[in-house]
Amino acid sequence: MARIPDATLSSGHRFPLIGLGTGVEPLPPPEQVTSTILDAIEVGYRLFDTAAAYGTEQSLGAAIDEALRRGLIKNRDELFITSKLRSADGHPDLVLPALRKTLQNLGLEYVDLYLIHFPVSF
Repeated sequence: MARIPDATLSSGHRFPLIGLGTGVEPLPPPEQVTSTILDAIEVGYRLFDTAAAYGTEQSLGAAIDEALRRGLIKNRDELFITSKLRSADGHPDLVLPALRKTLQNLGLEYVDLYLIHFPVSF
């Protein structure tokens, strides 16, 4: 497995400097996205970027589950997962429900970074 360079954040957490984004058009079948992410984990990637708008959160979650099952990673903490808030959910009363949906899609208890995808709400 390749060693991906990382940096230590002021919080003490490690941040991989190279990651895999999952936004693609047209969106391939979910199994292909999951397989690609598993291949990336196997060769050493630990940072994965997704977004509700990409439609890849569930595939990333499936890949994480499979990587754990196969022993490619020992625990979720070995990964740095980023997702993004859709512009349609950019209202104060919609942010937490959108984050909860993202966590449900990923099958995770937390994401390491949750960004505003586009700085306006629709």
